Amino acid sequence: MHVLALVTQKGGSGKSTLSVGLAVAAMQSAERVALVEADAQGTISKWKARRENPYPCVERATDPAEIEPLLARLSAEGVWLAIIDTAATTNSLAMRVIACADLCLIPARPSPADIEAAIPTLIAIRRLNRRFAFVLNQTPTRGCRLSEAATSLSSIGALALPFIAQRNDHQDALGAGLGVTEFAPAGRASDEIGSLWGWIAGHLEELDDHGKGTLKEAC
Repeated sequence: MHVLALVTQKGGSGKSTLSVGLAVAAMQSAERVALVEADAQGTISKWKARRENPYPCVERATDPAEIEPLLARLSAEGVWLAIIDTAATTNSLAMRVIACADLCLIPARPSPADIEAAIPTLIAIRRLNRRFAFVLNQTPTRGCRLSEAATSLSSIGALALPFIAQRNDHQDALGAGLGVTEFAPAGRASDEIGSLWGWIAGHLEELDDHGKGTLKEAC
């Protein structure tokens, strides 16, 4: 089983919305997916309560000691991908999630404050020797600020593509209990999330090719 963790200590970066969008996109690609909510704010659980489709399943984790048994159970149940949404912090729960991740995704808006706030998370990821990529989220559709942010992030780590623009479909889908690829499948937001999932899936397949597709021993 693969573990994808969305992590950053910056609030408002869009981790929960990205987690939901990516989970649904992966599920639509015929992957068996579980969402793990490690954020007391409960955005994903509230989304799940509005959702008519029973999939993807949503599990909650409130203590670092819960992460390993939960991931082991999901793996035994045949889940191919667990996506973990974390709180805006670098607390012990977030650190345990990072330690168990095959790939950490660090969302950042294209602003100096967001990029600077991602540094402590990046330091923790590197200390735990995990793979990671930044994703520019809630971006303007054009402008020099976006280019400058992309250049800045690329200089310190991998940058996932494409950028995810700030579009109403993301919030409307969340409110309807849907993924954006379900809510507006022909829209640009859907295209962007689908392409981002394709980028992530390609990197997870590379792990499989190198025999690293199982749960990390670091957990």
